[in-house]
Formats: sequence, C-alpha cells, structure tokens
Amino acid sequence: MLTIVPTPIGNLKDITLRSLEALQDCDGIICEDTRRTSLLLNNYQIKKELFILNDFNEKAQLEKIISIVQTGNYCLVSDAGTPLVSDPGFKLIRECLAKNIKVDSLPGASSILPALTLSGLPPNSFYFCGYPPDKPGHRKQLWEQLKAISELSTTTFIVFMAPFKVNKTLVEMIETLGDVEVVLARELTKIHQEVKKQTISQWLAEFKKKKPRGEYVALVYLPQGSTKNQ
Repeated sequence: MLTIVPTPIGNLKDITLRSLEALQDCDGIICEDTRRTSLLLNNYQIKKELFILNDFNEKAQLEKIISIVQTGNYCLVSDAGTPLVSDPGFKLIRECLAKNIKVDSLPGASSILPALTLSGLPPNSFYFCGYPPDKPGHRKQLWEQLKAISELSTTTFIVFMAPFKVNKTLVEMIETLGDVEVVLARELTKIHQEVKKQTISQWLAEFKKKKPRGEYVALVYLPQGSTKNQ
C-alpha cells in the first residue's frame, strides 16, 4: 500500500494527526530530498528508512520503488505541501494503480488554498496552472489561453513562480493580459508571510529595488471582457 502524505509548507505544526500516524506506522517513506524530510521526521521523533524519488531520478528508479511498495506499507511525501501538485509522484501513483497496488491520499497542507483565501479575490471558481512551462512559446500560449478563458467565464487564476523567474513571468503576463492587478503571496505560514495586491507595473518597479525572494503564489482575477482591448 502507498499513502500520499502532505507535509507542512513552512510551519512544522501544520501537519495532521493522521499524517503523523501514517508516517509513524509505515515501513518506509519515499521522498524528494532526505535532508528536508529528515527535518520533519526528527521534529516528531520518527525514524524510518527513506527512499529518494524526484524529478532527476524518477525514470531510473520508478520500477525499483514500485517493487519496494509492493512489499509493505509505504508513504509518499514531497519537500513541502501535497505530493504530485507541481511535485514528483504522478508516474508512481499511475503505475501503482495500474498494478492494483492500493493507494490512499490524506488531506493536508498546500499553498494554493491559503493564498486564495487571503488574496481577497473571488474564491468560488479558480484555475490552478502550476508552474508556467519552461519554453517561452509555451508560456505565451498559456497566457493566451488564460485570456481566452477569462472572456468566457470569470475565474481566479493561480500560478506558481520561482523567485528567479518572477520578473520574466510578470513581463510576459503584462504583454498578453495588460497591466492587471496581481496578488503575490510568499512565505506562507512563516513569520514573514506576505500577501499583497498591486498592478504588474507596480510589482516590476518594486522588484527593481529589491530582488524577489522565496517561492511565490501569483493570483489574478480577470472579469469577463477585461482583456479584450489588450
């Protein structure tokens, strides 16, 4: 059996009792980085054998991990948040299901909902895009798709941004969507948590004075027709 276990995104207290129980009772834990996972386990005095599965070794290690999972009760965690959501693990889960290996998923920490509920943007409908594609042409296609969707239905779009890509991403967004307001959330659940809304041009001006730091969750709400003249 394999259990998908969400882990805290910043505050180690943000883990459920069920998740702690699963980690304590399992035969081993599949993780992205043993150092990051060990910090959590040591905090709760949990000692387990760790197996690495990440974007760099997934192809080579998948069959080996499958064979391990078939022998007992294992947990899958990511460095932070819910596994598979812009994190490794999808191929593993797909193969487990194909081989009739039982899979369970526990509810828990994720940066998406805290950012959405703190943003002040409409939360009743949202479209999660994950990280934008690496290739410029594919990113442009994404912004065009969001623009087209906004002309048909009102929704809040959510995008993850790495700190070294924030400026580039905002420039591409303004070129397609116009100088719309964007909420940027960072350091969620941590001491220096920040959730702030301003236009893209204001963000770009701010980041000229200080470099973006940490992972960002970007949220933008485009009312129907708001981008037609852009």
